[in-house]
Amino acid sequence: MPLRQPRLLVLSALLALPFTASADPSAMPAAQRADAGKPLIIAHRGASGYLPEHTLAAYAIAVLQGADYVEPDLVMSKDGQLFARHDNELGLTTDVARHPEFADRKRKQRIDGVELDGWFSEDFTAAELKRLRAIERIPDIRPGNTRLDGQFEIPTLQEIIDLVKALQVSQGREIGLYIETKHPQHFQDLGLAMEKPLVEALARSGYRDATAPVYIQSFEVSNLKALRQLSSLRLVQLYGKGQPHDQVVQGNPLTYAQMATPAGLRAVAQYAVGVGPDKGYVIPRQADGSLGQPTRFVADAHAAGLLVHPYTFRAENSFLPTELKRGDSPATRGDIDAEVRAFLATGIDGLFIDQPDIAVRLRAEARR
Repeated sequence: MPLRQPRLLVLSALLALPFTASADPSAMPAAQRADAGKPLIIAHRGASGYLPEHTLAAYAIAVLQGADYVEPDLVMSKDGQLFARHDNELGLTTDVARHPEFADRKRKQRIDGVELDGWFSEDFTAAELKRLRAIERIPDIRPGNTRLDGQFEIPTLQEIIDLVKALQVSQGREIGLYIETKHPQHFQDLGLAMEKPLVEALARSGYRDATAPVYIQSFEVSNLKALRQLSSLRLVQLYGKGQPHDQVVQGNPLTYAQMATPAGLRAVAQYAVGVGPDKGYVIPRQADGSLGQPTRFVADAHAAGLLVHPYTFRAENSFLPTELKRGDSPATRGDIDAEVRAFLATGIDGLFIDQPDIAVRLRAEARR
C-alpha cells in the first residue's frame, strides 16, 4: 500500500492505539502466519521512512502497509524496563535536549568503544523516559517526518506487544516481532542484563518457543548464547564490521569476517537459526559506489541451515548504489526497486526495509 495519504494512515494508526489495552493477548488469527511471507518483509524500526522511528504509529503504519514483522530495538531504563530506541543515547531520537529538568543528565561515556556525548537511557527511570517524545533521527534526509516531531511517546516493549496483538485482530493475520537487543554487553556491565527480562516479558505475552512469531537478533555473540540457554525462541546473529563488542571485551579475536566463512556460519548455526548481514555481505558495493556482484554468503549460510535477512533497504538517494540514485538531492527517492530486485534474486529469505510498502509490492509482483 503506497503511502499516498500519510495523514489518513497516521490517523488510522492512532485510532487503533486506544484499543490495545482491551485486545485479547491470546488472539492469534489462524489465517495467515507471520512467516508465510516469502521472503519476509521486516519493517525496520517500523515504517521509519514515513514517520519517526520506534513509535507506535510507525509500527502500526508498517502493519497497515503489509509488513510481516516489525522491528523494535530495545534498550534498558535505569529501573530495568525495556524501551524501544535505536540506541541508548537519546539525543538523536528524542526531545530530551528540550527538557531543562534533564540538562544535568548530559554526560560523556564510551559505548561499544566509541565516546558519545549525550543523554543515556540507563540514567532515566521508566517514568522519566515516558516524559520524552520522539523526533526524526535523520531530518536532513527525511524532512517530512519532522512534522510529527514531539507527537509520540517512547514505547515500552509491552506497549508494542499490545499494539501488535490488537492489530492482529483487526488485520486478521499474525504479525511478528523481530527484536534487537542493543548494547547488551554494556547493559550487563551496568547490572542491567537484558536477557532474562526480555524472555520473561515475551513469555508473559505468550511468546515462549520457536513456534512463536518472534526473532531476537544481536550484533553480539554472548548475548545470543545466553538467550539460547534461557529459551528456545529463534535467534539471529547480526553481522557488521570489525568485531562483536562482547568479543573485544572478552579478548577474543573473533571477527565478523571469520563468522562469515563457511566454518564460521556453521558455528553460528549452533545457537542461531538465521543471520542478519549488512547488505554488503550479500552484494558488495564497488569502488565507485555502484552495486557489485553477489557473493557466496547466501549459499554458504543456506548450506549451514541458516536463514538470511540482510539490512537495511532505504529508498532515498543517500543510501542507494551510485547507478540507482535519481537527481542530486540525498533526500530524493531513487530506484530502490532495482536494488531490492537484485537482492531478491540472490535467494535471501527476508529483508529489513524502512518503506515496507515498496517490498510488499515487489514481492507481490514477483509472484505473478
